[in-house]
Amino acid sequence: MTQVDFYHLQKQTLDEVLPKLLDKAYSTGKRIKVKVGTDERVEFINSALWSFEDQAFLPHGSKKDGFAEEQPIWLSSSDDKPNGAVFLFLVDGALIDMEKAAEYERIFNIFDGNQQSAVEQARNFWKTCKAQGFTLHYWQQDDNGKWKQAA
Repeated sequence: MTQVDFYHLQKQTLDEVLPKLLDKAYSTGKRIKVKVGTDERVEFINSALWSFEDQAFLPHGSKKDGFAEEQPIWLSSSDDKPNGAVFLFLVDGALIDMEKAAEYERIFNIFDGNQQSAVEQARNFWKTCKAQGFTLHYWQQDDNGKWKQAA
């Protein structure tokens, strides 16, 4: 059964949070797909991941880079998953069809809590996932920026 984790950004931006969450997910050895809202943001995030931390390395790529099957982390604005990903990150308002969602072991839905439209979209996705019988978790940042699972 698919597990969906909702990450409610309030203290940090996506650009600060995404590399850290990807690093943790990558450490599991699972292949990852990052579905981004637009092609322009795909390339922005692609570039940012190369330089997010001096001592860190996240092997990733996008259509611009090619070799999709070999990329442990694939970034795209479409539903493709040519790298055989089992983890899916939804960012920048990206959506996924529920039939496609069921193909993943785990989905990370990261949304900006400072944008009412993003909060509303996350609520609707939560309801849809719950109706599908997916396992759901909701994460918020504490005052120090650490993720805590809310009850």
